[in-house]
Amino acid sequence: MIVAGCDVGSLTAKAVVLNQTRILGYAVIDANTSPAHSAEEVLHKALALSQVGKNDIKHCVGTGYGREKIPFADRCISELVCHAKGAQWIMPAVRTIIDIGGQDCKAIRVDAKGQIAKFYTNDKCASGTGRFLEVMADLMGITLEDLGQLSLKSKRPVSLASACTVWAQAEIIRLVGERTPIEDICAGINDAMAGRVATLVGSIGIESDLCMTGGVAKNMGVVKSLETITGLRVRRLSVDPQIVGALGAALLAREVNL
Repeated sequence: MIVAGCDVGSLTAKAVVLNQTRILGYAVIDANTSPAHSAEEVLHKALALSQVGKNDIKHCVGTGYGREKIPFADRCISELVCHAKGAQWIMPAVRTIIDIGGQDCKAIRVDAKGQIAKFYTNDKCASGTGRFLEVMADLMGITLEDLGQLSLKSKRPVSLASACTVWAQAEIIRLVGERTPIEDICAGINDAMAGRVATLVGSIGIESDLCMTGGVAKNMGVVKSLETITGLRVRRLSVDPQIVGALGAALLAREVNL
């Protein structure tokens, strides 16, 4: 039996193809203005890598920002449930999950069965989201990957007065104008991000083991800063952290057919 999960977010679309025991293939693409087109494109790529056809998919669950517009999804489930399901399948000991998406940040605490015990979502402000990092990177003319890597070279991280995206932009412009080393600016941006996220996750009560999902989990500057603030190790997942929501959706699709 082969199933699929499709996660269409504000910035990226992800698809995972799964059989009864393992991931057959997955894909991650930049989302376009049409959630339906993004979903079709990313599933096509995942199927090609899995070497199976669309007609082989017995059930598909959609999740993410654009889940209601995924044309081939048999049902839709919230990303909170999907990220919890996917993260615990990869790491059964996980109890706290931080998912940082393009437009929101979710802190999720799960029990030993993977059921959500408590959660909190920040979707009212760009700070603490992938969009915050994207804006700051664009402002300095670097990539998101550079933002993470350069920050690790910092000797004297700057301290941003505000994590607000609007105010932080003005501060970054000033720091660049003063010829502050770019690695120190990058470290300050990542520290500000981590501080905002730590406050959010603290509201649900952090329990070990802790992991991160979403694209920001690839930014080691944010990860290391979060570890320093929380005093906990952020456990690295054995799969691409961006596909965890789609993986959870595929696992839920598989349960329907068990």
